[in-house]
Formats: sequence, C-alpha cells, structure tokens
Amino acid sequence: MSCLVDTNVLLRSVQKTHLMQSESARSIALLILHDEMVSIVPQNLIEFWAVATRPTLNNGLGMSVDETSQHIAAFKIIFELLPDSDSIFKEWERLVIRHQVIGKRVHDARLAEAMLVHNLTHLLTFNDSDFKRFTEIAVVNPRDVT
Repeated sequence: MSCLVDTNVLLRSVQKTHLMQSESARSIALLILHDEMVSIVPQNLIEFWAVATRPTLNNGLGMSVDETSQHIAAFKIIFELLPDSDSIFKEWERLVIRHQVIGKRVHDARLAEAMLVHNLTHLLTFNDSDFKRFTEIAVVNPRDVT
C-alpha cells in the first residue's frame, strides 16, 4: 500500500492533549513498521503551518514559528516528501470540474489529485466523508489501521 497522510492526521499527531493523538501516532507507526510507503506533499506542510501557527482562539494550535518549523523538519525525515508538479494542477482542474467541487473542498481535491499523479493508493485521514467522492483513491481512518 502507498499512503498519503492527510494534514489532520499530522496536526493530531503533535497535539499531546488531543483525543486523537494516540490514534494518529499509532497508525503512522504501524504503517511504517509494515514497510508501507508513507508520504506527504508540500500542500500538507503548508496547511500544517497555517493551522499550527494560527492562534487557538481562531481554531489553531497557537504554536510559535520555531516549534512549527521543528515539526515540519521532523515530518520531512519521517515521511517521503513528494514534489509538486505542473501535472498536479492540470489534473486537479479536471477533477474539480468533473466532481463539481466547490469551496474549501478544492484543497481535498488537490490532495486527491497529487495522490493520483504520484500513484498513491490510500489516504490516511480522519475526514473520511470529505474524500468519498474521489473513488479513484481508498480512504483509511487511522483507527482502522491494524
């Protein structure tokens, strides 16, 4: 299995007090232990930065720039960071039109398209329902990783 880790799993994995922290960390560790290809794309890191550095009053994590950059450096060691490419944008545009994607879901469509361009089959995410329209990929909730 080749797997992309969704940003929500990355975020939960660093929140020591979040109820989903242990599920996030456990699922990632199990995938790596079973020699699965576990990847991220630049969009994951951009989204992580936005939420991690946003104040907690605005639904963020309230982390400093230094703390956030340390987490991102660790992610780049733990996961394979796959590159952006022109083909991701071109295929994303086709995908959002075909699936009639609107609003914030365009970011999900870009992750789905990055997966297709990089031949990744599975997405590790807590937001199962956000990706159901993209039948080209398999969605795996961290609690289901065994």
